[in-house]
Amino acid sequence: MEPSIEDVIAAIPSWTGARIDVTPISGGLTNRNFRVTVDGTSHFVRIPGVATDLLAVDRGNELANTIAAAEAGVGARVLHHLPRWNVIVLEWLDATTMSNAAFQAPGEPARIADALRHLHAGPRFRDDFDMVALSARYLGVIDEREIPVPDGYREHLGAVPRIDAALRARPVPTVPCHNDLLAENYLDDGARLWIVDYEYSGNNDPTFELGNTAQELGFDEARLRELVAAYFGEATSALLARCRLQMILSDVGWCLWAAIQARISPIDYDFWGWAVERWARAEAMLDGPDFEGWLEATAAG
Repeated sequence: MEPSIEDVIAAIPSWTGARIDVTPISGGLTNRNFRVTVDGTSHFVRIPGVATDLLAVDRGNELANTIAAAEAGVGARVLHHLPRWNVIVLEWLDATTMSNAAFQAPGEPARIADALRHLHAGPRFRDDFDMVALSARYLGVIDEREIPVPDGYREHLGAVPRIDAALRARPVPTVPCHNDLLAENYLDDGARLWIVDYEYSGNNDPTFELGNTAQELGFDEARLRELVAAYFGEATSALLARCRLQMILSDVGWCLWAAIQARISPIDYDFWGWAVERWARAEAMLDGPDFEGWLEATAAG
């Protein structure tokens, strides 16, 4: 059973007898989140959502990688862990949750690249991440439960192994990656960006990280070039093509995640609309005039 926030508070001995104030945090798409102030000191409490095993969330991997991200100086420190419920309590970051609109300000791609370089240079994560394998796992869940997918999805599945082959032709060393970089997973304290929520983290090709966040943030060609150049030192045609293919893979996988959530999640959110939106982006890129060129440029390195 999921614990209540009162259960969590009672399970932390050092909080016994303290003055407690609890504020729910809205906006989470998987978990229940709270700001819990204990004798004037705020904490972030995350209570896992239901059936997240169907979404391939490994809470042990998440905990290990959250600790590693804090060691890299990019994530919040873990203060308490309640293994009975997989609840984690993090230090409260005095920072503003970012948005797609906020990331349109000048210089933001360079700030993102700086945060990602710090994360990627930190301790290795426990497990690896492979979006092609994860997408296949999600599709298995969808077939087993007869969950619908957006129109045209299955007709384009033949493109996935072609993308995978192009990426593997010139493999890039993997680094500790977040892999799910929505704008809301960045926090800005005024000096630098923090990165939070490591449910899908794992060692991965850094171009997936760049492509994923560029896609989620709605970056245009100029902003993608700025991000790639800030991270790698230059934005070559091969690197840009590789990021474009990773953008497609990101939407191919997270589209299925959203379709599953539309069936299982109790959260009042339009997950089906999310799935349709992400598939529409991927389909447009797959059917666009540049797709074959991206494959060739990526395979050639």
